[in-house]
Amino acid sequence: MGSFDAWPFRALDDGVAVSVRLTPKASRDRVTGVAAEADGSPVLKAGVTAVPEAGRANAALIAMLAKEWRVPKRSVTIITGTTDRRKTIHVSGDPGSLLASLKAWAERAFGEAGTDWGE
Repeated sequence: MGSFDAWPFRALDDGVAVSVRLTPKASRDRVTGVAAEADGSPVLKAGVTAVPEAGRANAALIAMLAKEWRVPKRSVTIITGTTDRRKTIHVSGDPGSLLASLKAWAERAFGEAGTDWGE
């Protein structure tokens, strides 16, 4: 995979949208990195142990991301992709401070944007 210089976060009027590719039935709940989609857009890769039935995997994803990002679960919602592996997550709050916080979290976890994260 080649390099790209963007995080999968974008500011909205009422928070931040995060592009996610979810793997249900993973060996453990975790965010594994950032990857490029076929169109080159960045996506956060995440896995949860929950099965993709009755919203269990989505609920596990929300709980995991809220804990990772230290935000209330009620502020994290899925706005697109509830039945797809590719999802857009909305984190409600002040866009400026959330964006800064998420980018700092990602840099601590995965290194700087623009590096080759691998697949």
